[in-house]
Amino acid sequence: MNDKPATPVAAEPLLPKAWTVPQSFRDRLGNDIGRQRLMKADGHLLLLLHSPPRPDEDARAGRIYWRSPEGLWKPNSLKHSEPPVGDLIGEYEALANQIDRQQDDTDTAREGLALLSALNPLVRAAHHLHGVLQAAREAAPNDRQLILIRDRAYTLTRRLELLQQDAKNTLDYIIARRAEQQAASSDRQAKSAHRLNVLAAFFFPLATLTAVFGMELKHGLEEYDAASAPVPMLIILGVGLLLGVIFAGFITRK
Repeated sequence: MNDKPATPVAAEPLLPKAWTVPQSFRDRLGNDIGRQRLMKADGHLLLLLHSPPRPDEDARAGRIYWRSPEGLWKPNSLKHSEPPVGDLIGEYEALANQIDRQQDDTDTAREGLALLSALNPLVRAAHHLHGVLQAAREAAPNDRQLILIRDRAYTLTRRLELLQQDAKNTLDYIIARRAEQQAASSDRQAKSAHRLNVLAAFFFPLATLTAVFGMELKHGLEEYDAASAPVPMLIILGVGLLLGVIFAGFITRK
């Protein structure tokens, strides 16, 4: 049996080996991305950012962007007119559009809470993203593309904050509307119970006396009942049901 301890597998470096970044960047990085931040050394900028967070994610996926002193970016952008960070902001914007559409269809407190759960981490991540881009813009003040991408990140952050506030207002309105409906329902039930109690109090003495003394008064219809049974009994049952419907309408009316 081989009792040798297993050899630990070295963690994959966060920075590609082909990137000619200052060694201080590699020395300062751990095994995961950590918080969103900017590293700078000798004109090099290293942006450590997060992908758009999801409510069901515990860990944040990282994105790393490197700007050389010559203004070249790695990895390459999908668009030639902006830095690759613009692709990341585009993912945030697409998620904001999706949440905006969902917010228009929010009708229940559960849906409103789910919307807020999705927005809260997005707002925090977008705010930190804007802070990193602002620091990068200050480190490279002559880079026009960084100014534009910083402004785009600010617009994104502001939009997400407004969506978050709208979601809170919508949730508060849904809760208030539900509480108002429950209060109105409780008021109707209380009124119905009061009317039922009034009717019960009105007929209770008569029903009690009839039960105690077993009243069987002559009404003059005995012969008709004997000759036409069960028609009289059915008529009485019909009249009783009709009165029951009338009383039910009285009790349950608003």
